[in-house]
Amino acid sequence: MTDNHHHVNPATRSPAAIKNVSSCLMVLETLRACPPGIPNMGVFYGFSGLGKTVAAAYAQNVTGAVYIEVFESYGRKKFCEALLQSLGVFAPRGSISQMMDRIVGILGNDPSRAVIIDEAHMLINRGMLQLAREINKRAGTPMLLVGEETLPAQIACHENVDNLVLDEARLAAQPCDLADVRLLARLLYPQITIADDLLDTVREKTGGCTRRIASTLSSIATFARNRSLTTLDLGNYEGRIHDGTLPRRRQMARAA
Repeated sequence: MTDNHHHVNPATRSPAAIKNVSSCLMVLETLRACPPGIPNMGVFYGFSGLGKTVAAAYAQNVTGAVYIEVFESYGRKKFCEALLQSLGVFAPRGSISQMMDRIVGILGNDPSRAVIIDEAHMLINRGMLQLAREINKRAGTPMLLVGEETLPAQIACHENVDNLVLDEARLAAQPCDLADVRLLARLLYPQITIADDLLDTVREKTGGCTRRIASTLSSIATFARNRSLTTLDLGNYEGRIHDGTLPRRRQMARAA
C-alpha cells in the first residue's frame, strides 16, 4: 500500500517556498538590480485571494523595501503622508508638493531601496498614478505596483507610466498548486498530518485561492482537534471546504 502522506523537508518550511511569494521576491530583486537608465517599475497582479499582499509583505521584510497600501479613502495628501510615515517621518507636514520633495529626497539617498505599493489599482481609481511615476522618475527608486488582475490594462492606458514598466517585471500571481497547499498546511498546522488526497481536493474546490485554502485548513484543524485526530485524509474528513459557496445547514452541523 502506498503512503500518500507527503513529508516536507524542514528547509522548505518557509513562506518563500510558496510560488507566488518567491515570484514576487524575484520581481522585486530584478527591479533593484536594474542599472541606471533602465526602467525599474514592475507589476505583480492577479485575482483576489491569491496571496499577493502576503507575498509583498515577505518581499518587503527580505529586502527592506518601503511598503504602503492604498485605500479607497486615500487622496493625494493622505498618500504622501502615509508614504512618509513608512519612510520613518513621524508627523509629516506641508503641502503635497513639499511632501513629494521630501519623499524624493529620502528615497534618492538610498537608490537600492524599493517601494512596494499594494492595492495599486486604487492609485488609478483615485487619479494618483502620476504620483508614483514622479517618485520613480525623480528618485530613481525601484517600484513594484501590486494589485488586481486588471492592473496591467489600467496602467496601459497611461503611456508615460507603462513605458517605465520593465517587461520582465510584469508577473501574474498564480493559483496554488498541490505543493503550495502542502506547504501551507505544514506552515499553519504542523501538528496535523494531512494526506495528499484531501489537500488536492482542497486545491481543486477552492480554485487554488490562497485565502480559501487557509480558511479550509483552519476548518480541518478544528475538525481534527474536536475529534482528537492527528491524521486526516479524504475518507475521514467531514468538515467544510471553503469553495466560495454558502454552507448548507447539514454542512454547518457536520463541521461544528
